[in-house]
Amino acid sequence: MSGDCIFCKIINREIPADIIFENDDVLAFRDLNPVASTHALIIPKKHIGTINDINPEDAELVGKLYLAAAEIAAVEGIAEQGYRVVMNCNKAAGQTVFHIHLHLLGGSEMGWPPWPAA
Repeated sequence: MSGDCIFCKIINREIPADIIFENDDVLAFRDLNPVASTHALIIPKKHIGTINDINPEDAELVGKLYLAAAEIAAVEGIAEQGYRVVMNCNKAAGQTVFHIHLHLLGGSEMGWPPWPAA
């Protein structure tokens, strides 16, 4: 755990969050600024700063993030309709909290690509 990481503080219950899923390795909570009707953040309980910091021994843990995403999508009623799972890496890609996390987005039609054409 990193002492100044907001997600680590949520894991340690130092900061409140609307937690919707938890097991021994993963915690998920609703995003405070949702961009979709369902917008959850799915985090490992182990602090890993960015995708670049994932090690081979973290492979199973990262897989558990996706298993949690599928379970949450089913509970939220968006699994059959479809949903998007995104992980940003570093500031230029939109990462604002440097503790890896999946964004689970769903509940409405989403276009592709998700950004305006250049």
